[in-house]
Amino acid sequence: MEIWKKIIFLTFITAGMFLFSMSSVMAAETEEGDPVTVEAPSAILMEASTGEILYEKNADEQRSPASITKIMTLLLIFDELEKGTLTLEEEAVTSAHAKSMGGSQVFLEEGEKQTVETLIKCIVVASGNDASVVMAEHIAGSEEEFVKRMNQKAKELGLENTVFEDCCGLTNSDGHYTTAYDVAVISRELVTKYPQVLTYSSIWMEDITHVTNKGTTEFGLTNTNKLIRGYEGCVGLKTGSTSKAKFCVSAVAARDDITLISVIMGAENSKSRFRDASSLLNYGFGTCSLYVDENKETLPPAPISGAIEKSAECGFAGEFRYLDTEGADLSGIEKEISWDKEVKAPVKKGDKAGEAVYRLDGREIGSVDIVFVENIDKAEYLDYVKMAFRLLLRGGREKGDSSGEGTVSFFYSFSEKSFRKSRQNKI
Repeated sequence: MEIWKKIIFLTFITAGMFLFSMSSVMAAETEEGDPVTVEAPSAILMEASTGEILYEKNADEQRSPASITKIMTLLLIFDELEKGTLTLEEEAVTSAHAKSMGGSQVFLEEGEKQTVETLIKCIVVASGNDASVVMAEHIAGSEEEFVKRMNQKAKELGLENTVFEDCCGLTNSDGHYTTAYDVAVISRELVTKYPQVLTYSSIWMEDITHVTNKGTTEFGLTNTNKLIRGYEGCVGLKTGSTSKAKFCVSAVAARDDITLISVIMGAENSKSRFRDASSLLNYGFGTCSLYVDENKETLPPAPISGAIEKSAECGFAGEFRYLDTEGADLSGIEKEISWDKEVKAPVKKGDKAGEAVYRLDGREIGSVDIVFVENIDKAEYLDYVKMAFRLLLRGGREKGDSSGEGTVSFFYSFSEKSFRKSRQNKI
């Protein structure tokens, strides 16, 4: 009996020590101010419309991205669609090189034709490496040339820690890397500039048709992103996994006016990457409030000097967005419009005429430029002469002096001819 008492006593002691240890760990996490627990070695949470970072963990650490590489591939595809050099309906042909891709694939045969839209689905839903290479070759002539464009795009986006060596992420090369932050930036560029991609990334299951020399067969696409069905509001974006990269995901979820991007890199398994991504999304939706002013109201003309007209039409440069994570009352945001003191002609469309300043509790939280919506030329000598005679003519008409009209017309013509002659002499 004494032995059992000792065992029970030791059990309680061990449990107490364990609980104390866990409480110490939790306390340490609290002291560090970490708002959420993420197991993966690298992660970031970003609000899409503002680009504001809500959470990060080793977000600038260079890591192998696996198939989330395809986010950049998709961005270049949609760039081509936007430029009109590519259409959803046109067909692309599978090469021997594309067919040879291993890993995740949709089993395209050499010589097989598929529409661009179908290949987009194969890339974003089923993570088809073969489909990615087909599109790369179709757009740039070769995968190598397409990869050059991927790296150029990374530079344009200001990404300093991203280098691609293929278009699908199948490689295990140390020279193919990116970061959680860079992936979030690429994801943001894609979903904000081309939100139609979310129509494809939110597909759970869909069939495609293979038409080859062997006949016609159906192939089922199933989304590799399990959050599409498991997390409220999830609409994308891309998963990835290799032995080198481990498990990665760029998860996009939207609720109300808020769209969040949760990037997880290097997770130990598939479940933990989705768990981490969900935790970040929960944290974001639980703390974020978004204020949006679409700035659609009509503005009065802006004052301008040195032009025939004393004012010119103007408008807002864009909408205003403010993301709050402190629980502030956003209904208290005030908007104040101010005009530049003196704007002289000429002005070009898009030139600044003033600004709208936003304040919350007396603190400035942002601004939007007010710009001219048309080109305004500087008034020349002849413009003033024409204006003077128009006024004179208008005055004569108001007095009913019809005889003066001919005189005005004569002096108007004479003055214009004299001005032209003087200019020619100067030249």
